[in-house]
Amino acid sequence: MRSFSYIFAIMLLLTLFSSTQAQASSVQQGDTAHYVVDTTWPKKPERFKWAQMPGIAIDKQDQIYIYTRSQPTVQVYNTDGVLLRAWYMEDSSGSHFIRVGPEGNIWTANISEHVIRKYSPKGKLLLTLGEPGVAGADKGHFDRPTDMAILPGGDIFVSDGYGNRRVVHFDADGNYVNQWGREGDGPGQFALPHAIVADSLYRLYVADRENARIQVFGIGGKLLAVWEDVVTPWGLCITKKDEIWACGSSVKKDANGKCLVLPPSDQVLMKLNLDGKVLLRVTLKKTAAPPGKSGELDWVHAIAFDSKGNLYLGDIQGRRAQKFIRKQ
Repeated sequence: MRSFSYIFAIMLLLTLFSSTQAQASSVQQGDTAHYVVDTTWPKKPERFKWAQMPGIAIDKQDQIYIYTRSQPTVQVYNTDGVLLRAWYMEDSSGSHFIRVGPEGNIWTANISEHVIRKYSPKGKLLLTLGEPGVAGADKGHFDRPTDMAILPGGDIFVSDGYGNRRVVHFDADGNYVNQWGREGDGPGQFALPHAIVADSLYRLYVADRENARIQVFGIGGKLLAVWEDVVTPWGLCITKKDEIWACGSSVKKDANGKCLVLPPSDQVLMKLNLDGKVLLRVTLKKTAAPPGKSGELDWVHAIAFDSKGNLYLGDIQGRRAQKFIRKQ
């Protein structure tokens, strides 16, 4: 179904000075929330060289896992910005999204190696889905998979991805169960399944980026809803309250109705409820020239929240992770 229920709250513009001082306007939504960039976060060691920053995830202990296309590929910080640990991956060029599973394990998608990996929180490899370095479209191979959603029972749903236009379901042991989707712009089809999350009712939300929509499925692949022309979604996250957050850009189309994705015209966040109603639209300050000043973003890709509601964002062209502090 097409969602035209646009309820835009007052736009929150994260405007920042180049110094350590920050200034942010607020949005009224029951209470007044202020987000101010934390220019001291994280306290990254100088020897760590960040590159494109496609993934951020936060565990139940508020440990922030950032996933970068550099080395060390996974870096773990606390909310104060202190480095806790890090680990290296042989090929970091394909880093895409990173997630924390229900049991606290860490999941990564690598688009250049065509694999999904499961790690312990300390970085021990526990499971690999797909064959490293080998692309395919069968039950045991991916073609540039982008993301994964892990249900409480352990079931794994992979958005696959840049090469294949499908969602693939595995059980908790990594055994193939089912798949659905093919290339196209019709209901249930994908131009690019770029991110995937699941709510508490086990419904799956897929960011079909190049079609500028979010599609909602049951775990068996039944299409439940299509939210079109709301946002061009790059990244998704879902809160414990089942609030869906999308980061990306406004929907732009050419004269033929084709979605214009690159370069993004702006940088936005949206909060939606489970019916696809937009509860909040946030316009971020876009970088004029990478990497930009603190608080500016370019090709925003990753979004996460800690237990206090602080916001963490990662971008591609800006090549960094940033924290925005929520203040009442």
